[in-house]
Amino acid sequence: MEEKKGLIFDIQSYSVHDGPGCRTLVFLSGCPLRCEWCANPEGMEFRERAMFRATKCVHESQGCVRCIEACPHGAVSSASVEERMLDIDIEKCKKCRTLECTEACLNEGFVKSGKWYSEKELMRVFNRDRDFWGRDGGVTFSGGEPLLQKDFVSAMLKRCRESYIHTALETTAHVDQEVLLEIMEYVDFAFIDLKHMDPIKHQEKTGVRNDLILENIAALARSSWPGRLVIRIPIIEGYNDSDENALASAEFLSRLGLKEVNILPFHRLGESKWRQLGMDYPYQEQEPPGDEILGRVQDIFLDRDILCYVANDTPF
Repeated sequence: MEEKKGLIFDIQSYSVHDGPGCRTLVFLSGCPLRCEWCANPEGMEFRERAMFRATKCVHESQGCVRCIEACPHGAVSSASVEERMLDIDIEKCKKCRTLECTEACLNEGFVKSGKWYSEKELMRVFNRDRDFWGRDGGVTFSGGEPLLQKDFVSAMLKRCRESYIHTALETTAHVDQEVLLEIMEYVDFAFIDLKHMDPIKHQEKTGVRNDLILENIAALARSSWPGRLVIRIPIIEGYNDSDENALASAEFLSRLGLKEVNILPFHRLGESKWRQLGMDYPYQEQEPPGDEILGRVQDIFLDRDILCYVANDTPF
């Protein structure tokens, strides 16, 4: 049979916060959500994308014009002779699918985000890393939303099962329920994100309502799936850190018999990548929540007998 291929925008070896033990973390392109605080905006779209790293560009210091000459759309030009700064037409860049600028740049000013991997190519990465995973480690598929590439992910999960590799999945759960339950047959450990319990507020900041997500969490909890599920909640002050939202989340999980939550304090680590994509970052003034907020939210879950891990303090 012909091998499936997947579009991957990053692979991180030796990850210790995305499932049990030490893991190889695979980020797949494409996502149905548009979270305004997203730390991996390059994974939002299912395509290869050009990212511009101004600190790497030598146009100003050395007069390099390779990207200007290579771009067939006229999207890159010199802003002025005196300043020798690049002027990039982001709207033209968005329409580009050939990314000649990334091939022409020798200094990683323009870089391509996204690479196609075959099943065998990705398995070679796993076999390279597996000696470092330890007893509990393995592979975690993340994104974006990995289940948007369900055929490739399913094929890789089956290969992992055949090779006795522990598998984990990080998902928004905003996918067809049939797809989720079918894929989960080959998953040992899963994280599902829960941004907000109110469907309108969820849509305000992510672009989608949460109805399908909640239905899928419930369906998985009520299924015969034997794996371990941890709900992940990013805590964003002024958006979802209220007692009301935490109580609603805790009551929802209690009704389903779910007993593990990982609350993640907001951070701005993805801000530079928004700039590299020519996108405005809505949360550039937002501060991480303080310990008082995180402790208050944690206590609400603990009071309802739900284990609540804060940030990286996780017994995975």
